[in-house]
Amino acid sequence: MVELPRLQFSSSLGPDLVRAAPAYVRFIRNRVRESEAWLLFTAIGIGAASGVMARLLNFASDWLHQELFGMPYGERLSALNHPLGWRLLWLPFGGLLLGALTWLWRRAYPRPIVDPVEANALRGGAMSFRDSLVLAAQTLISNGFGASVGLEAAYAQLGGGLASSLGMRLKTRRTDLRTLVGAGAGASIAAAFGAPLTGAFYAFELIMGSYTVASLAPVVGACLAGYLAERAMGGVPSVIQQATQMNLVTSDYLICAALGLVAAPVGIAIMRLVNFVEASMQRMKVPRLVQPMIGGVAAAFLALQTPEVLASGHGALEMHLAHPAELGPVTADFLLKAAASIICLGCGFRGGLFFASLLLGALFGQMYWFALELANAPHLPDMTVTALVGMAALAAGVVGGPLTMSFLVLETTGDIKLAGATLAATLVCSLVVRRFFGYSFSTWRFHLRGETIRSAHDVGRIRSLTAGKMMRQNPPTSLASVTVAEFKRRYPLGSVQRVVLLDTEGRYAGIVVVSDAHAPDRDETEQVSAVGRNRALALRADTNVKDAMQAFETSHSDELAVVDSQGAVLGLLTENYAARRYAEELEKTRQELVGES
Repeated sequence: MVELPRLQFSSSLGPDLVRAAPAYVRFIRNRVRESEAWLLFTAIGIGAASGVMARLLNFASDWLHQELFGMPYGERLSALNHPLGWRLLWLPFGGLLLGALTWLWRRAYPRPIVDPVEANALRGGAMSFRDSLVLAAQTLISNGFGASVGLEAAYAQLGGGLASSLGMRLKTRRTDLRTLVGAGAGASIAAAFGAPLTGAFYAFELIMGSYTVASLAPVVGACLAGYLAERAMGGVPSVIQQATQMNLVTSDYLICAALGLVAAPVGIAIMRLVNFVEASMQRMKVPRLVQPMIGGVAAAFLALQTPEVLASGHGALEMHLAHPAELGPVTADFLLKAAASIICLGCGFRGGLFFASLLLGALFGQMYWFALELANAPHLPDMTVTALVGMAALAAGVVGGPLTMSFLVLETTGDIKLAGATLAATLVCSLVVRRFFGYSFSTWRFHLRGETIRSAHDVGRIRSLTAGKMMRQNPPTSLASVTVAEFKRRYPLGSVQRVVLLDTEGRYAGIVVVSDAHAPDRDETEQVSAVGRNRALALRADTNVKDAMQAFETSHSDELAVVDSQGAVLGLLTENYAARRYAEELEKTRQELVGES
């Protein structure tokens, strides 16, 4: 009998992780991996903690507004009805402070901070809570000093970062970790907006990219826990709670769908203009350190016209929904708020367009109503209808998530008919944006950075399965300059199937199928390079399996060499093996989508 060697951890991996973990951690790890109930309880705990963090963020932002801008307690910065005067100088000062903090952080940690969407799309849910705290601080400085950005990025980042950190500590499965990240981010949004269903569908549509029965309970449980925790701390919702019962007719639904159609190009323009401002700063070679300060100066100038451009715009949204203005003031407020948000984000302030797009959408919906009135439309719904529908439609085009925005209107108003009209508008707007632009604001930023992801759908499995991981190392090789006779002597039939050819400098020069060299009519005096295949085509070690399969199909080849940047051969990959591994990863992804994993 052969005695099997005892399994040991490599010394290069550090101490035994199992023994290093306390007993209670090992116990919880096992329960979370084995039981859906324990995963649910873990998600609920994360949701409650996310709600507390959302409340603390709101408190810190309100405190900064009160201290810096002399704002009375309980008031909203964007709803002030008096000029701020010299206090607007806090905007460029906050930009300078943010620029300095960002510069110092990038010197110490040059890699970009991973957000929940990128973590779930590419990294199986892995993200850093330390980085999340830094991004939350950057967002708090931006919003607290009055920049025209929202806190939504900080909410989702903190909730997702906490969930990811805990999930990795508990060594959860890849699917469960992605679910926890979605639950944490969704719970933060649910707490901030006072809308559990909105938070849940924010997680499904924007953070996880899909919905499964297995993920329903953890995500919804976390969102309810976050909502209740924030309410227990005395929080108030970030969206006006306006109960309405609109008597909508068929023509109203058509009007709302048309509103979604015209809101789509507005959303695309806003996203492109943010990139235009960023590119302009780069062309003018403005140092990153001072870019936010320049944005703060511009935003302060716009705030001299109206305080509605400041911060997220919560107060301005409540004011416009409760007391609609005339066409001229509404149009001016829309243009000023859009300009302030575009400039602040383009100049480096951290935050999101979530709430800004809600305010802009409500203003655009009112403008749309005035346009229909001027056109003598035969039947018009109430202006509140077009304001709320426009709010959701434009936000769905910019942020993504038509169901998220539809549930936001439903939880805001309690009107199921209005929610149906909103769903029509958000679907139309989302479809048009995807057809003619293809990105939401977050995925557009990834595209500008060189990433190709268009949602949080898990493509990390395919990205991580590379030619370098699948290849067979140390394949048989031969100089391309040897004769066919010499090659046949070294590699008789049956010895190997394929041989990689090398030039005199050791670089890849093609692949020879041994049976081709042994063909009866082959001239044995010619160089074996004449028998070689794919001399100009090879794979890089970082080529993912999807691109590798496309290369096989394009070249009509059964095998391809894997080379480094200098052309040196690293290994050999066959189509059959790559196809088998590709099918396995697709099956794992399918199981995740249907909740079987």
